[in-house]
Amino acid sequence: MSNRQNKTDVILIGAGAMSATLGILLKELVPDWKITVFEKLSNAGEESSNEWNNAGTGHAALCELNYTDEKPDGSVDISKAIKINEQFQVSMQFWSYLVNSNLIRNPQNFIMPLPHMSLVQGEQNVSFLEKRFEALSTNPLFQGMEFSNDPEKLMEWIPLIMKDRTPDEPIAATKVDSGTDVNFGALTRMLFDHLESENVDINYKHSVNDIKRTSDGLWELKVRNLDSGTVERHTAKFVFIGGGGGSIHLLQKSGIPEGKHIGGFPVSGIFMVCNNPDVVAQHHAKVYGKAKVGAPPMSVPHLDTRFIDNEKSLLFGPFAGFSPKFLKYGSMFDLLTSVKPDNLLTMLSAGVKNVPLTTYLINQVMLSKEKRMEELREFFPNAKSEDWDIVVAGQRVQVIKDTEAGGKGTLQFGTEVVSAADGSIAALLGASPGASTAVHVMLEVISKCFPEHMKEWEPKIKEMIPSYGVSLMENPELLHEIHTSTAQTLGLVDKKQANPKRETRMLVEV
Repeated sequence: MSNRQNKTDVILIGAGAMSATLGILLKELVPDWKITVFEKLSNAGEESSNEWNNAGTGHAALCELNYTDEKPDGSVDISKAIKINEQFQVSMQFWSYLVNSNLIRNPQNFIMPLPHMSLVQGEQNVSFLEKRFEALSTNPLFQGMEFSNDPEKLMEWIPLIMKDRTPDEPIAATKVDSGTDVNFGALTRMLFDHLESENVDINYKHSVNDIKRTSDGLWELKVRNLDSGTVERHTAKFVFIGGGGGSIHLLQKSGIPEGKHIGGFPVSGIFMVCNNPDVVAQHHAKVYGKAKVGAPPMSVPHLDTRFIDNEKSLLFGPFAGFSPKFLKYGSMFDLLTSVKPDNLLTMLSAGVKNVPLTTYLINQVMLSKEKRMEELREFFPNAKSEDWDIVVAGQRVQVIKDTEAGGKGTLQFGTEVVSAADGSIAALLGASPGASTAVHVMLEVISKCFPEHMKEWEPKIKEMIPSYGVSLMENPELLHEIHTSTAQTLGLVDKKQANPKRETRMLVEV
């Protein structure tokens, strides 16, 4: 091991969308800070951010039914949908700033306009979808949402799904034309290309083996060069752990109290991808369904148009799988080695509470291709097995922790930041909505970890994100202005569409 100690201001662990976003935010706020990045793989955006390892949905709660819960009194709670939509607007503003500032170019290489739709069957689900539509469509964030239970109208919207469908039960859908498909892998690589041009020290094929606090308050990392096998020490005032599922192990090694009593449960994703260009050409939307009773939120089925490597693709899924790995390119011992004395009871409690989830995962793992095709045919009745291949997506580690509401071993579905009390280290845990809300989450990291700088940095933050500190829902005019400008900058509308009528239409066959 080298005795040389390499000093830097900020260390980012993991070259995914989160680290890239934080790196650029900090470079814009304090250009003279020295930033060093360590990534175990040979390129940026190869794990959770990679375009084949996630759904590529710009999560704005336009179509994801798991973000709107039906309450016992029959009303629909849209508070989570509002929160996620506002957070996605923050990402859109930041990406627009990067394009307008020529920090990144050709936004069509990572973001494309694509309708977002929700599709349900059965009287009870149709009733829920209509109530959801009524609750959302009056909110400025969801202006332009349409609803229909008319099969002829649905045939216009989603011909692939509606063709030869027997009308044996009610069917309905909502549609929002302002949805997006986001290639987070391409975006991540573009962001790291910019960071490299700003003299950020990016080290691929470098694995962080240990993190500890030094006597002078710095963080010391032991980093192994996977090509040479040599180990070096690097110290920094601030460390961000953005290693996807691998963040839990590094958080545990840091020893901070905030990382105690936290565990993780890995769930792997499997998608089916269409290999028939004629079929791909017939569908142009992200269509999300409703999770089956007893299935976890991450299992919501969806038939998605995707744009990958500038080609249109069609994917269906996700099907859940189980692997003890915390990363797609991780170790089979990841889950076992994450169990520590402080989180053992938490993990055991989670196991007892989540027997139905375990059963569901076992059943999913045992599905044959034809069984998966049967689920696809609920969306697309004419789907042929020979037109579809199976693709293994990324690993998602759901956070397990003790909460007041859920008690010991509560499984969390979402994205969570864990930071030290003094703000010197922070880790990102969890899954969806993930990269879609990266800018909001990284601003949260900055405000938690650098509170003494926030007043000084606020003008620059507002330059990058004009709505910073403001609720767009409560400021419809600002929302409309931002919607229009970001859509133009990111190439999501033609110039003649830059000032569309902001209306809501309800198309219901009674």
